[in-house]
Amino acid sequence: MKLSDFQRDVLRYIGIQFASAAIRVLIKTLRIKIINGETISKLASEKKNFVSAFWHGSMMIGWHIHRNKNIAALVSQSKDGEVLAKTLEKWNYKVVRGSSSIGGNEALFVMVDFLRENYSLGITPDGPRGPIYKMKAGAVVSAKKTNVPLFLVGIGIKKKFVLKSWDHFEIPKPFSKVVVLYSDPVLIDDSLGYDETNQKIIECEALLNKLQKDALQLC
Repeated sequence: MKLSDFQRDVLRYIGIQFASAAIRVLIKTLRIKIINGETISKLASEKKNFVSAFWHGSMMIGWHIHRNKNIAALVSQSKDGEVLAKTLEKWNYKVVRGSSSIGGNEALFVMVDFLRENYSLGITPDGPRGPIYKMKAGAVVSAKKTNVPLFLVGIGIKKKFVLKSWDHFEIPKPFSKVVVLYSDPVLIDDSLGYDETNQKIIECEALLNKLQKDALQLC
């Protein structure tokens, strides 16, 4: 059955009202183990900023573990992105609306400005429409332009539902074990040229995929 625009708007409104509460209840049942997170926790406690990147399909856990840490989040300008934006605002994120496909350049400028104003930054680098597990430039370029560390975050969920969406969106089953595996801080030299920066993006993509695989094996 095809939904009308009005029906879609109603569903979005319901999602906005109940998504964060439902996620909060679900996550309270999970057994979340964080590995190698000491450095990023120390930076957050000292009000020092950073960039954190995790895959789009893992963002339920990714956004949750970084809540209340003075972080700006890049969210699609689409109507569906409105549900996520409102949820993140309830989790005390500073929401930046934009994407690599709509308003991407403007969003990058805004993200860099937030980093320079001592916000940290959270990014799903394969969002908002993929390809899955392929890193776009935003995380690396933002860290490069502001000389802040980049942390890549692998998220493994032992028991989960996997949606038939482009990102294979993961919803943990209640009481599942979850492993969050942080990289060491990745420092991007601001003197890197275009080709060198592209190579760094490729390296970060490979590292994030490895972290994702390792986190799942540790569940």
